[in-house]
Amino acid sequence: MAGNYHQLALAEVRPGMVLSDVLLDVQGNVLLPQGTVLTEAMLALMPRHGISILPIARDEVTPEVVAATLQHHEARIAQLFRKNDPDSGSDWATATLRRFVTDFRLGVEETPEHE
Repeated sequence: MAGNYHQLALAEVRPGMVLSDVLLDVQGNVLLPQGTVLTEAMLALMPRHGISILPIARDEVTPEVVAATLQHHEARIAQLFRKNDPDSGSDWATATLRRFVTDFRLGVEETPEHE
């Protein structure tokens, strides 16, 4: 994507910005696909993967695009976990996984249980 992006230091990246390219970790594994709208939770995990600079799209993301992306993630999570009832206590492991995936994809902030 020549000229349509810029490299930003992690400290300069804000939630709502969009990746202009696939994000790879230091081993070359894909962390996030191109076009991902970054959330606070995603940005908080970047240092763990050795990420200090991100390729960010220059085009501004409208609230409509963010809402559509979140709606897409919600629909995809519902499809992936369609056989799991999150209110049922019978499959706690899948319910926990669903909660973590949902929190990560939708950008839900972690709250400390003990202060």
